Amino acid sequence: MKRPVVWVTVTLTAAIVVTATLLIATTTRGENTSFGSSAGKLEVQTVASGLTHPWALAFLPEGRMLVTERPGRIRIVSPHGQLSPAVKGVPDVMATGQGGLLDVITDKDYAQNNTIYFCYSERSGSGGRTAIARGKLVDGTAPKNEPRLDDMKVIFRQDGPLSSGNHFGCRITQAPDRNLFVTLGEHYSGRDQAQSLDNHLGKLIHIAPDGSVPKDNPFVGRDGARPEIWSYGHRNPQGLAINPATGDLWETEHGPRGGDEVNIIGKGKNYGWPVIGYGVDYSGAKLHDTTSKAGMEQPVKYWVPSIAPSGMTFYTGDLFPRWRGNLFTGALAGQMLVRLQLNGNTVSSEERILQNLNERIRDVRQGPDGALWLLTDSSAGRILRVTPAGK
Repeated sequence: MKRPVVWVTVTLTAAIVVTATLLIATTTRGENTSFGSSAGKLEVQTVASGLTHPWALAFLPEGRMLVTERPGRIRIVSPHGQLSPAVKGVPDVMATGQGGLLDVITDKDYAQNNTIYFCYSERSGSGGRTAIARGKLVDGTAPKNEPRLDDMKVIFRQDGPLSSGNHFGCRITQAPDRNLFVTLGEHYSGRDQAQSLDNHLGKLIHIAPDGSVPKDNPFVGRDGARPEIWSYGHRNPQGLAINPATGDLWETEHGPRGGDEVNIIGKGKNYGWPVIGYGVDYSGAKLHDTTSKAGMEQPVKYWVPSIAPSGMTFYTGDLFPRWRGNLFTGALAGQMLVRLQLNGNTVSSEERILQNLNERIRDVRQGPDGALWLLTDSSAGRILRVTPAGK
């Protein structure tokens, strides 16, 4: 399904912009580099650094941002890149393996209610599970006040065999009706549980903002099925977004060695893991008898070998008019930004961008300025702003 792409990489003289509060440079770990793309040359600015494995980015009013760090911190970041102290009131997280503090979003009515939602790996007994919480953000803008969460409440806890530290999934998106969709991994060792409706492993769930179950969920009232489930048969979904052009819910998930998927999520549908797929086990052993089976959905795109797709967004801005309506996803193992051009619900082409950045891209968001904003996943993680050169 991949299409050939022509790559252009151009080296520039160092460009350093000094603001009153931050030194912003077009750099990649000390190198002075711009990047070619189908939209022309791109400029990449480091807006903030010094983050420990940042996982998710969400925009607040006036250009400020929320950023989660996997060890268990939420920070408020100014438009100039100043980091706040860690927000108080965040629960303890199981920061083991792939676990920790993961996605965060703001409520669609944040300007009125200051509510945020976040998900994290919560320790339970000898393992961990995905939990979802909500709270009211007090941003600490007054002198000497530290940001905090008030009225913090856990609204959902994943049920099923516990994880030793892998495959928590954990992306959140809010629908226009204010209900939440959340991805949940199958904990790696529990992959067969993804086909069982009596637990939450390998599922995409649909809940109200208070954690209650919407009455139109597909398995409400069905014996032996968890009513929060919206779809099942997932592995480790780490990308989730609603296509603003159609209202469809799109998801990306990690395969093993090959078989990363892009899916359009349907109510009550089965996405096949581990029965069908396009990858093999990490040992090279065969995992699936086939790549398709009646009653199981096919991806709209898959990657072999794996790129490990992460956060995703549909671009609707004005800075990149040629890319309007395209889907962007970060790539961890692939260390790049991926652009998927769409023709309706079909992926018509793929472009791989920022490959020379040599960074694991954990999240990608469209900012209120129309730029693409990225998080790099490392112990020295950064917030990057991607614009056309000279903008």
